[in-house]
Amino acid sequence: MSRFKKLSQTIWHCQYHIVWTPKYRYKILKGKIADEVENCVRAFSAQQGAE
Repeated sequence: MSRFKKLSQTIWHCQYHIVWTPKYRYKILKGKIADEVENCVRAFSAQQGAE
């Protein structure tokens, strides 16, 4: 599989790595809230076509 994506008139290669870290790395997302945030991020990423 090519690392480049293509449309009819465009070829591109995008790489993003998103890291969300609170100040001092305290674990502020725990339990059900952490699960819900993870589900929301995954759903939004899927809508945007992220891999």
